[in-house]
Formats: sequence, structure tokens, C-alpha cells
Amino acid sequence: MGQYLLFSCTAAANPTLVAATTLLLLSDRPKRLMLGYLLGAYMTSITLGLVIVFALQSSSVVSTTKNTISPGADIALGAILLIVAFVLATERDQPAAERRRRRKASKPDKGPPRWQRALNDGSPRATFAVGALLTLPGASYLAALGEVGQMHEGTVVTILLVILTNVIMLALIEIPLIGYTLRPDATPQAVERAKAWVGRHIRRAAVIGATAVGVLLVVKGVLLLA
Repeated sequence: MGQYLLFSCTAAANPTLVAATTLLLLSDRPKRLMLGYLLGAYMTSITLGLVIVFALQSSSVVSTTKNTISPGADIALGAILLIVAFVLATERDQPAAERRRRRKASKPDKGPPRWQRALNDGSPRATFAVGALLTLPGASYLAALGEVGQMHEGTVVTILLVILTNVIMLALIEIPLIGYTLRPDATPQAVERAKAWVGRHIRRAAVIGATAVGVLLVVKGVLLLA
């Protein structure tokens, strides 16, 4: 359950969702547009999540090879996360990031992406479509679904766990939507403050998170191999 919660929380670290939420908060009808985006995201993500989890649970390959493959996979994934944490902690990624920034600056500005232009149209139907298209399974979401599949719970519990995963993953738009419903004047400023805080602490949080998950996976893999 611990790994499931960790993967669900890391799935919420979605820059695209932050950008979409910010655009929607600045629109003329933020509550309706955010609700449209959220419903579209739920439709795609929960549907695909249920298909993936039940496919995993019904797969004989997964159940028969889990004990021999999972420990090695856990150790390998944990080692990769520890390497990522080391690179971020020592800022060895900065030269490559700077080269990417220079290449991007040298290219002509093509304007905002199509999905941002769709959000700017101000139509709940458009935000529903954008939410449905942008909320495709990422690595952390798939990892969380893998943990759910290995729990082998009943149908109702499995469905509830998939829904809970999505609630956690989409918190970055759910919380502003609730806040805007309750306190429409204060929510945009609170979101900007939260973005500024994340910008100042994102590297440290990524290092801590990658280290914690990496150590957990390596220890789990070693214990299963013992």
C-alpha cells in the first residue's frame, strides 16, 4: 500500500495539469471550465485504469512470473531512481538543461500549444475534450495501477482503488476547483503562491521523493530475493 500511495502522489506532479489549471483559473468562467476538464480527465483515466488493472489481474503470465521477475525489476527501477536523485542533488543535469533552453530560444516562437488555445476558447465542451486527451497514463500512474493489480482485491475494492488513484493524481485541479467554489476571490492568489513555493523547492522535493522510492524498491527487491 505504501508504494501504491507513493506512485499515486508522484503521478500528481504533472506540469501540464498545473499549466491547464492556471489558464482555467484566469478565464471568465473558471468553475465550469475546470469541471469540464476534470470530467474529461476522469473519463479517460479511470476507464483506461480499470482496463489495465483487470487485464493485469486476469493475466496468468503476471501471476506466475511475479515472484521471479518482480524482485529484479524492483531493484533495477530503484537503482534508476537513486541515480536520478544523485543527478538532481549534484545538479549534473544543469548543462543539458541549459543546452535545451538555448536551442528552444533560438527557434522561432510558434505560440502556445493547440491544447492551450483550446482552453482559451472558454467552452466547457472544449475543456472536456482537452482533459480527456491530455490525461493519458504516465509512468507513475501505470506503476500505481501495477500495485493495485498485485493486491488481488475484489472487484469493488479494485474499482475504488483505481478511482482513489485518480482523485490523488488530479488533486492539482480538484483542490483549486473546490477552493474556487468556496472562495472564488482568494483561490487564484493561493494557486500563484503555491506555484512559487513549488518552483523554489521542486528540486529538493524530487531528490527526496526519488531517494525514498528508490530505497524502498531496492529493499523490497532484496528481501524478495532472500
